Amino acid sequence: MSAAVVILALVTAQRLAELALARRNTRALLARGAHEVGAGHYPLIVTVHALWLASLWWLAPGEAIDWPLIGLFLILQLARLWVLATLKERWTTRVIVLPGEPLVTGGPFRFVRHPNYAIVVAEIAVLPLAFALWEVAAVFTVLNAAVLAVRIRAEERALGSDRLSP
Repeated sequence: MSAAVVILALVTAQRLAELALARRNTRALLARGAHEVGAGHYPLIVTVHALWLASLWWLAPGEAIDWPLIGLFLILQLARLWVLATLKERWTTRVIVLPGEPLVTGGPFRFVRHPNYAIVVAEIAVLPLAFALWEVAAVFTVLNAAVLAVRIRAEERALGSDRLSP
């Protein structure tokens, strides 16, 4: 089995585990009285991410690997874990608002308003570039930017209406 296949298998397993965690957290939040905002754009996000990963599975095996970029990707995974650990049960792949709950301002949120989105932007570029697939990095960076523009607007509106005063 090639190193590229191992890397892609690990990334795929991670993403599937995150979807399971997000689904569990979403159900728990909704049971506590939360509501979803911007559900209409969620299928676009899923599609962009699934196509990104599928394109890597199709094109990356057999390509040379830039190990320093894989190292950078691993650092991004640590940052992703920091976000998940900070948000705990409030982390989900959807925009779920629990009225009356204060915004999370600790961990990476002290430094960046949307740290997970910053990490995803970097991941979508870095992993394809680690396989010299600059075209994949470019196309999915543009597609991701488009869906994130919609997503962040929806999230900001939702959080603005449900924020507690600091």
